[in-house]
Amino acid sequence: MQDIQRIVAEAGVETEARELPDSTHTAAQAAAALGTEVGAIASSLLFLADGEPLLVMTSGRHRVDTAVLAGALGVAELGMATAKQVREVTGQPIGGVSPVGHPQPIRTVVDRALAEYDPVWSAAGTANSVMPLTFDQLVALAGGTVVDVSAS
Repeated sequence: MQDIQRIVAEAGVETEARELPDSTHTAAQAAAALGTEVGAIASSLLFLADGEPLLVMTSGRHRVDTAVLAGALGVAELGMATAKQVREVTGQPIGGVSPVGHPQPIRTVVDRALAEYDPVWSAAGTANSVMPLTFDQLVALAGGTVVDVSAS
């Protein structure tokens, strides 16, 4: 969590990562712990898009529609990464993947639905750490492209 805090600060974003006493492994758990709407949780999901890692920062209010996302990105195959692949690619555990702090840059997309919330809550590198960000900060930190990840 400290590494993520440092990276975010070096990027010029003022926020404070916090560790919660309970797991924030799911968007529902994080929302309950924070007393916010589940849609304000920026869930980090790793997919393989035509074999290449793709980090999807999606609103916790819906599931990623892989057909919609694949169409938006122009990829033929889009599937979820395994827990082992998540750890290898991001260096972070499932449920704690931050938009930053990975061993190598990862192509990232940010769900347009997150723009409706201020702040959005992103994981901060561990299964029970989060940090508040504006939508624009999230997009900038992640180096993300804003897309619709669901038809809803």
